[in-house]
Amino acid sequence: MIAVEDYTYRYDGVPAVEDVSLTVDDGEFLLLAGPNGSGKTTLVRGFNGLVTPDEGEVRVNDRPVAEDLVAARTSVGMVFQDPRDGFVAATVGADVAFGPENLGLDREEIDRRVADALDAVRMGGRETDRIDELSGGERERVAIAGALAMEPDHLVLDEPFTGLDLRARESVLDRLNALHASGVSVVVVTHDLRDLRPLADRTVVLSNGSVALDAADPSAARLEELGVRPP
Repeated sequence: MIAVEDYTYRYDGVPAVEDVSLTVDDGEFLLLAGPNGSGKTTLVRGFNGLVTPDEGEVRVNDRPVAEDLVAARTSVGMVFQDPRDGFVAATVGADVAFGPENLGLDREEIDRRVADALDAVRMGGRETDRIDELSGGERERVAIAGALAMEPDHLVLDEPFTGLDLRARESVLDRLNALHASGVSVVVVTHDLRDLRPLADRTVVLSNGSVALDAADPSAARLEELGVRPP
């Protein structure tokens, strides 16, 4: 479980997220929605210690993130809105393998995870391709594969469909649905709920850094009021 309690984060003294409390249960599919600038990315980057709140606490599997960043980042896989923020290697295979290698896994297990993750995003067999030669959509798919290869308890994706064509989008949606069915909790950060709402157990909407809505089945009218495109 990811548990956020009284989370506040400020940029130059101005709150981007203010006094937010939220839980993501094991195996839950949560949509974190809201217009640009509502605080979504700042909030989820606290889930594995990429940012440290000025006030409040984040716990992952009952352990404070600040006490063990390695454990938090192993348990919470993160896919960034701009995939270039997460790349660490020159080629597709090396980048996707980076996380499992740092877990100390044997080569056979690393290779299995890399192959499975790339197949899931329709990038199988492209381990030797250079990342700097990929299209934007292909880079997004590699970023998602890198998170999948960690086989985390919780997977957080920040606007994961940017630049994806229909086939790739459908492939990623299928993978997220399968992960959810297998017991992995999934958090998708978005301002557009198309295709996602049927998969979700719950939708949380942020507005001006605070939780404005937390509901299993929010109405389209209420979503539009909060600047979210309804499904």
